[in-house]
Amino acid sequence: MGSYTHQRFRYRTPDELAGGRPKRRPVAIVGAGPVGLAAAIDLAQQGVSCVVLDDNDSVSDGSRAICWAKRTLEIFDRLGVAGRMTAKGVTWKVGRVYHGDCELYQFDLLPEGGHKMPAFINLQQYHVEQYLVERVCELPELIELRWKNRVTAVEDLDDGLRITVGTPDGEYHLECGWLIAADGARSSVRAMRGHPFEGQSFEDKFLIVDVRLEATYPSDRRFWFQPSFDPGESVLIHRQPDNLFRIDFQLGRDADPDVERDASRVMERVRRVVGPHVPCEFEWCSVYTFRCARIARFIDGHVIFVGDAAHVVSPFGARGGNGGIQDVDNLCWKLARVIRNEAPARLLASYEIERGRAADENILNSRRTTAFMSPGSAVERQFRDAVLELAADFPFARALVNSGRLSQPCDYAGLPGMALEAGTVTGAMSAGAPCSDAPVMRADGTPGWLLEQLGAMPCALVFVEGEVQAARAEADGADCGIRGLKVITVGAHASRATGLSDPQGLVRSRYGGAAGVTYLIRPDQHVLARWPHCGPHALRAAWDVYRRYDEKRETA
Repeated sequence: MGSYTHQRFRYRTPDELAGGRPKRRPVAIVGAGPVGLAAAIDLAQQGVSCVVLDDNDSVSDGSRAICWAKRTLEIFDRLGVAGRMTAKGVTWKVGRVYHGDCELYQFDLLPEGGHKMPAFINLQQYHVEQYLVERVCELPELIELRWKNRVTAVEDLDDGLRITVGTPDGEYHLECGWLIAADGARSSVRAMRGHPFEGQSFEDKFLIVDVRLEATYPSDRRFWFQPSFDPGESVLIHRQPDNLFRIDFQLGRDADPDVERDASRVMERVRRVVGPHVPCEFEWCSVYTFRCARIARFIDGHVIFVGDAAHVVSPFGARGGNGGIQDVDNLCWKLARVIRNEAPARLLASYEIERGRAADENILNSRRTTAFMSPGSAVERQFRDAVLELAADFPFARALVNSGRLSQPCDYAGLPGMALEAGTVTGAMSAGAPCSDAPVMRADGTPGWLLEQLGAMPCALVFVEGEVQAARAEADGADCGIRGLKVITVGAHASRATGLSDPQGLVRSRYGGAAGVTYLIRPDQHVLARWPHCGPHALRAAWDVYRRYDEKRETA
């Protein structure tokens, strides 16, 4: 794959084949891509041990997923790898859309300041996987990573699963309480369990190329409809680290993949984009078609599907990898609480319902993008071409141009357990929304960020005026009976250890933070409930409703 050197990870004979005593694992994870590794780290940070099984022994080839969104970076920050990612990655927030040689418009994905993480970074998947593997190696007491271990069968037990695993040394069996299937779009676990992908396949073919350029092109995302320099319908360019550029060419439905993968033909296309005299080196390419599809249920007994094993979309909009990491963020705190007997297993129904909504949103956006980029009828093409012509001069038409609506976190508003609103909180985020970040000052006078303080535990975020209100909020949190609840007060009370001050006023602005306003925030940093004022009984009631998420459906 060009100049990037893959590290080969050492295969070790499993204990089950080396004469060791078999040990039942709370969780087994199939797949050591970004989603599976993130799940292992998330569970380990909550004290849950797991084994990760992967049939390969290296990180992925080709850059593959490269665009990592702000919410995903915030999750990676909690997992301990975002610092390395942002240091290596190419930061961007501006997208530019062209028709032929004319720039139609540009958009800014994060026009406001006061956030720790950028709108997006571009970073090759193999770098992300390497950082995650190294983070896993920092948690050896809780994560065992087994390379060249292929899962060949999954059998249901009364209280878990029995997995058959093939290795270079032979076959063995492993028992676990839960299995997380993170083994990608061609998931063998999904096939074993008999879950078909339900959705739509698209006929258009695309060529994706990594090419190393000695050029000073901008970091902005650049998308061309009907470019003058290429015969295809569209071209997309992203800059990556180390002068590597990702170029996507829309080839059409009749393209021959074998012909289009020919290196000389690929470089001929690239030269038309970058010019004949720019030094460049071919790294990697792939011709692909895509599907927008999902399985009907994300949970099958003690098997849980995440990422591409559960749902697939087009690459336009960067919804695949980001959606998978956000699956993990939603799932792992719930699974950890179930394993620790802090919540009933029916809490996991909320994962399936909430991330089902996210998958449906991503599929809908991908289908709309595809319909605009690849019109399926003469009428659709006339509409698309008319929109592009009008967009150069009329702002209303620009809203109709669709080159890939970029990844946004899912809002769970209106789903079960999320309609917990009491009174009016002006300008604040509603229940179900992901928490917005903002700069804060800790009690010891050091600067920080709000999401860092929320961490990965249930939190009560309370806006106060003075020490008396702060003390009352902390007492209510202690009295409410929510295990592990962290009370964070925001106001002028720097002497309290749990207190934060709001030097720029952005926390109050983004959360409608009048005195007394209280948020109950889930461990995945989504708002569970909010009140203009709140006591311990309301906190506990809101939490219990969510813990018993699927109770009504089970007893109906």
